[in-house]
Amino acid sequence: MSLATLCQRCALCCDGDLFATVPLQPGEVDAVRRRGLVVLDRDAGPALAQPCAALQARSCTIYDDRPAPCRTYECMLYAALAADEVGLEGALATVAEARARLAAVADALPGEGPALARARVAAREGHLSPETYALVVHASEFLERRFRGHTRR
Repeated sequence: MSLATLCQRCALCCDGDLFATVPLQPGEVDAVRRRGLVVLDRDAGPALAQPCAALQARSCTIYDDRPAPCRTYECMLYAALAADEVGLEGALATVAEARARLAAVADALPGEGPALARARVAAREGHLSPETYALVVHASEFLERRFRGHTRR
C-alpha cells in the first residue's frame, strides 16, 4: 500500500521532471500511439515523450497497458521504501522537497512545462541567470541523489 501511495503522490518519473523521454520497445509503439500518446522517432529508437499525456492528476490513465519501462522502473526512493530504509512519511517528505526545488526553478522561468526542460531551453538561448542556474543545480543534484541515481530508464 505505501509503495502505491508514494507513486500516486509523486509521479516525477512521468511528469517530465526526471526524464525527457521513456524508451519504447518497437512492439509497443503502435499500442502507445493508439492511446493518443506522442512517440518520438530517435536515433536510439522510439521513445515516449514526457510529460506523459496519460498522466492525469498524478495517476496513469493507461496503467494496465503501460509500456515495459514504466512497468519496471523503480526510482531510488521507491527502492528505499520497499527495502524499509525509509518510511512512507520520510519518502513523502522527500517528494515534497523535490517539488519545492522544482517549483523554485519554475517560478524563476517564463512559460509552462517541466521546470528543468524550460531551464535547458533558457540556458541554450543564453537566458539563464546565475541565480536561476544555482536553483537548477540545486534541484538537479537533489533529483540525482534521491530519485535517478543508477536507475535510469
